[in-house]
Amino acid sequence: MSGMTTAVLVAGASGDLGGRVVRELLRHDTTVRVLTRQAGAVAPGLAEQDRVEVVVAAYDEPAALRRAMQDVDVVVSAISGTRSVIVDAQRALLAAAVDAGVQRFIPSDYAADYRSVTPGTNRNFELRREFAAAVDAAPLRATSVLNGAFADMLTGQAPLVLFDRQRVLFWSSPDQVLDFTTKDDVAWVTAQVALDPDAPRVVEVAGDRVTSRSIADTMSRLTGTPFRLQWAGTAGTLSAMARVGRRLSRPSDEPFPAWQGMQYFVSMFSGEAELHHVANDRYGAHPWTTVEDVLAAHLGVLPAR
Repeated sequence: MSGMTTAVLVAGASGDLGGRVVRELLRHDTTVRVLTRQAGAVAPGLAEQDRVEVVVAAYDEPAALRRAMQDVDVVVSAISGTRSVIVDAQRALLAAAVDAGVQRFIPSDYAADYRSVTPGTNRNFELRREFAAAVDAAPLRATSVLNGAFADMLTGQAPLVLFDRQRVLFWSSPDQVLDFTTKDDVAWVTAQVALDPDAPRVVEVAGDRVTSRSIADTMSRLTGTPFRLQWAGTAGTLSAMARVGRRLSRPSDEPFPAWQGMQYFVSMFSGEAELHHVANDRYGAHPWTTVEDVLAAHLGVLPAR
């Protein structure tokens, strides 16, 4: 859209990823409308920008949502949660976008490839797939950003690297390719997609593609201490453990209980969620942050390269 300022509405801007998306959008010729359910939830640094307009509307207020979408070119959803958010709230966003004549919609996917994952093995992926069906039936253009897992999680949130025990876990195979992208890089590509009227239905990126074996090599190099691979079972046994964990845990709206983290590893180590059409160069050269960069920063050392 050369010569035209793009109007982008971001839902979920008060969240970790959403705030990063807004900051990336502001590097371009955009006006950004931030949708929030309560005034004051948006980071002060963002809300005070002169090209940012904060609009308060709840997802169960169709008329308010529709008003929020007036004259918007593209809606970027970065809301996070379980069914009430990923399916219900996004359906409300989508309906309002269609009613307001918005041309394009970016759903809150930002994940590994959920499209081919076995039903019953990953709750969060199934919710994304369910909403994708609604998006595909809607009369507007949609683009999903698929980026593997967030590389930021490798520093402790996702127990793959056992820093204290000098071990790197794997299920089934230490050579299964694992896709990781930092939240900053995901925000960068999401902003590019928002400004690209010709974006396809899915844009796949991977800041880095590694294996448990290569992570162990990287950790050994960065620390000067041998990190060894540790077999933790098969993807099938992990899936069974996740099912038991889910049965035994209290129902909650938490997006990432322990059993869902297990399900994510099942999807990755089974190979089902691996990205097969990575197009890192779609928007030109970009200094992608590698897994080594993330681990080196966490350890407080310089990457080897």
